[in-house]
Amino acid sequence: MTEKVLEAKNISINFGGLKAVNDFNLELHQGELIGLIGPNGAGKSTVFNILTGVYKASDGEYFVNGKKIENPSTYKLVRSGLARTFQNIRLFNKMSVLENILSAENSNMSYNVLQGTFRFPKFWKEEMDATKRALDLLSIFDLQDYASLDAESLPYGKQRQLEIVRALASKPNILLLDEPAAGMNENETKELMKSIEYIRKKFNLAILLIEHDMDLVLGISEKLIVLNHGEILASGEPKEVIRNPKVVEAYLGG
Repeated sequence: MTEKVLEAKNISINFGGLKAVNDFNLELHQGELIGLIGPNGAGKSTVFNILTGVYKASDGEYFVNGKKIENPSTYKLVRSGLARTFQNIRLFNKMSVLENILSAENSNMSYNVLQGTFRFPKFWKEEMDATKRALDLLSIFDLQDYASLDAESLPYGKQRQLEIVRALASKPNILLLDEPAAGMNENETKELMKSIEYIRKKFNLAILLIEHDMDLVLGISEKLIVLNHGEILASGEPKEVIRNPKVVEAYLGG
């Protein structure tokens, strides 16, 4: 078994009198891809928001790369190796495609304020290296020719891809993808599936994936976790999980 890089133990969260997530458990190993599925409102994105420091869990604990997360802060989690995309695209629309990637490269820079202010050689070297890395990442999705365009000018499917590239720019070893195929057509979804598999192998990423497109989920997931009303309904090998009568009922109503 490869190294355990993300672990959640008995995670719960309450919003007023509503328990949005109850007793959620997860073990994600390096290089593994787990699909997190469930009906709308099941608590999937809430789990992501807990794991990435947007929400603080009411109960339970979780670990990123072996370190217990006591006071979750998004920027600290990014620096510890965890990155995510969002269900609703969150790009810097008025910035160029390249600038969107460079914004995430900031966490990799080591020059100080003085070196940056007066443009010392260390500053220029790191900025040039960052630009090269950004263009290399864009080439994974054939986005390098769009580098100078504003992000908002890209077609919807390419904006989705750009958000994944920006997440990769922070050099994570754990990537959380929240409905990356939402709004994509069949051909775009097939290309996305190939790209996710490619980046997982190229960067040895551990990936937790929320997705409603079952062809995509079943095509790349090694394990499925099904949430319903904030609780784990089933987990295990994908083909077995989707035949589980409780899972069928949750999706289809019986």
